[in-house]
Amino acid sequence: MTSGSTSMDTPGTGTTDMKLEVVTVPVSDVDRAKRFYQSLGWRLDADIAVGDAFRVVQLTPPQSPCSVAFGKGLTTAEPGSAQRLLLVVYDIDAARADLLSRGAEVSEVFHLAGGRVPGPDPQRRSYQTYAAFSDPDGNAWLLQEIRTRLPGREWENLTGDVASRARLLRETAEHHDPYEKSHAPHNWWDWYAAYMDAREQGNTPDEASQAAGRYMDEVLHIAAL
Repeated sequence: MTSGSTSMDTPGTGTTDMKLEVVTVPVSDVDRAKRFYQSLGWRLDADIAVGDAFRVVQLTPPQSPCSVAFGKGLTTAEPGSAQRLLLVVYDIDAARADLLSRGAEVSEVFHLAGGRVPGPDPQRRSYQTYAAFSDPDGNAWLLQEIRTRLPGREWENLTGDVASRARLLRETAEHHDPYEKSHAPHNWWDWYAAYMDAREQGNTPDEASQAAGRYMDEVLHIAAL
């Protein structure tokens, strides 16, 4: 131990990327769990079986960077023992309505104030409003509404790929051209921002063009010629 250091010193934040990729959920019936999570609208990434003793099914919630896996031969955890699995949403009412429309049993919205209290957080603060549901085995999920993250809760991207950004800018310019010729004068950067945001959310170029057009029409009220 060097001079002036103590056993209570806090290590610095790491600099090597370590992205949480998959969380394993223990289930008793793989096919039933697969049907349930697919019914929620989650993307099926893999269903791989090797013999009778091993099978892995992987699904990903919409726009989530982390996936969920379950199957046979993956974990010794008791089925249904996974608790407090958080799904962050921007609009908890819309997210809850979507799950209900897909047949999931979702609790009423609640907030925490010394325990669960019915209704959203009175000040609608981020991190404070929840709704709960479970899979058929009892693995417990929570929707958590976050609209603004606390300082220090997001990683700064210092490794952007300049070539990739250049390609996206060129694509954006090409798709903006027809809109520019058919609409009233406008700030090109507004259309660019809406298009690039849609592309980064996983939309196709045509879908991104439509999203940018809707933004210009509904938010900025740019008229067609």
